[in-house]
Amino acid sequence: MPPPKPHRRSREEYMASIAFIGLGNMGNPMAANLVKAGHTVLGFDLVTENLETATRNGVTVMASAAAAVKDADVVITMLPAGKHVLSVYADIAAKARKGALLIDSSTIDVESARKAHDIASEHGLLSIDAPVSGGVGGAEAGTLTFMAGGSADAFARASPILEPMAGRVVHCGDGGAGQAAKICNNMILGISMIAVGEAFVLAEKLGLSHQALFDVASTSSGQCWSLTSYCPVPGPVPASPANRDYKPGFAAALMLKDLKLAQEAAQSAGAATPLGAEATQLYTLFNAMGHEGSDFSGIINFLRGKQS
Repeated sequence: MPPPKPHRRSREEYMASIAFIGLGNMGNPMAANLVKAGHTVLGFDLVTENLETATRNGVTVMASAAAAVKDADVVITMLPAGKHVLSVYADIAAKARKGALLIDSSTIDVESARKAHDIASEHGLLSIDAPVSGGVGGAEAGTLTFMAGGSADAFARASPILEPMAGRVVHCGDGGAGQAAKICNNMILGISMIAVGEAFVLAEKLGLSHQALFDVASTSSGQCWSLTSYCPVPGPVPASPANRDYKPGFAAALMLKDLKLAQEAAQSAGAATPLGAEATQLYTLFNAMGHEGSDFSGIINFLRGKQS
């Protein structure tokens, strides 16, 4: 007799009351996808415009973070930095309902992520750090990659909540592992975009067309995501920000933030990351020239020597 098939729970079994704190460019479309999946979403943000957008997306706006979490099964935070996450966790952990799950999808330093887990644990709450990759486009399409750190039990509870927002959900290890995976991934991304940009600038100097370089490199050993999905010159990849005057996408300021987090982690861990350090310096200069709101692929113009 064949073994019984594993039980697959229906989507209805996963309907939850979810508090979503931080409804910015990423948080709002993520919350909207949770609403579309049938969850009840209670939202809070400090920016009135963000709350108005959330209301249009079907989120029930609450007066405070504490009010949002009071009766929620799950709390998701999407905030700018570690200090904000720790401040919110300190405020809500004692006010969350018993048995609530805390999911932080912010991109923050590993140390702060681990401290957030400690706060949750002190109050008897399961938690995961689950930063994302995929940018605003991925948030809108529900195709984000979630990199999760936390216990197996916390991950099992979080997975069905994350799925409506995700193309992939990966359990990376214990608390803080999600943040570690995110900063390592984005260090690769920052370095590779500079390499691709340099190659196109050299090709221009040598009289080689953008399309010719793309056709060769995209099917050869130079192939990478920065080239094939996010090509920094107009034409070869119609969906890339290069075709929209480098409107993000993933802003240069956010790339610099992630590269700095990677450098802080490398220093703390005693890891040598010379290319990561150089990429950090280049994006620091690019941002200082006033391009912090441009897509990070726009660094090709900096490599061309353009000042604006």
